[in-house]
Parts: sequence; structure tokens; C-alpha cells
Amino acid sequence: MQTDMLRLSYTLDSIEAAAARFWQETLGYRVFAFSGEMGAGKTTFIHKLCDHLGVTDAVSSPTFALINEYHFTDGNGVDQLIWHMDWYRLRDSEEAFNAGMEDGIEQARAGNAFCFIEWPEKAAEILQPPYLRINIETTGDGEREMIITPVL
Repeated sequence: MQTDMLRLSYTLDSIEAAAARFWQETLGYRVFAFSGEMGAGKTTFIHKLCDHLGVTDAVSSPTFALINEYHFTDGNGVDQLIWHMDWYRLRDSEEAFNAGMEDGIEQARAGNAFCFIEWPEKAAEILQPPYLRINIETTGDGEREMIITPVL
């Protein structure tokens, strides 16, 4: 059984601090699988995480495009690539393969990108360990709890 790495509770007022702590605690991982009900705040959190990283590209939900590409400069001055994927509209893993989703994941696994995936359960078969499973739940009016679990 896998144990949780981190639990974060936050509101919109504290989401920037939650994103900063998330990034600090998850260093070393490249693939992040975000789950949660519709409206739980997956895209909002990813947007704040990208803000924390200094992404200057327009961060938005890739629901219809399926994948967005962002860049940020790391602490060593190196350009880093982020693939932001939204698998909500995918029917199955075959459709994910046909759309080239595994290419972005493989780039991340090779250390050449980061991959933020929303709705990973839609094509779970293409996710291979190691990655982080992030579940976001609404716990109250404007309150969220994030549970982060490594899949090894």
C-alpha cells in the first residue's frame, strides 16, 4: 500500500502558498496526475503552480486542445518545458496514444519536461511509475484538500 506524501488544505486566498509548498515537496518528480470532481480546482491549482514557476505563457484549460505547452526558466537559467494535458474528453487509452500523449509523458520521464495531467483516470494505462497522484477534494465553501501520493 502506498502512503501519502503530503496533504495540503487551502483556499483561493492561500493557494499561492499551497502551490509553493507543493513544488518544494515534490521536487524530483516530473509527472503529476491531478484527479478530482468537475470544479474541484485542478486547472486553477495548475495555473497557480505555473505562476509560481514563472511561466509567462497564457495558462488555460486544455480541455478542447487536449494539451498545452508552457515554458519557464529554472533556478539555473535553463528553459524548462511543461506539458499540460486534459484527458477529460478522451474515450480510452487508445485515443490517448493516437493523440501522442505518451510522447509528452516519456519526455518528462526522461527529464526533458514536466507533465501535468488532468483526468488521468481516462487513460490510466499509459501512466507508468514513477509519478505523483494528486487528488483534490472540495471540503467546504471555497476550501480544498489535496492528497499527494507517489506511485512507484
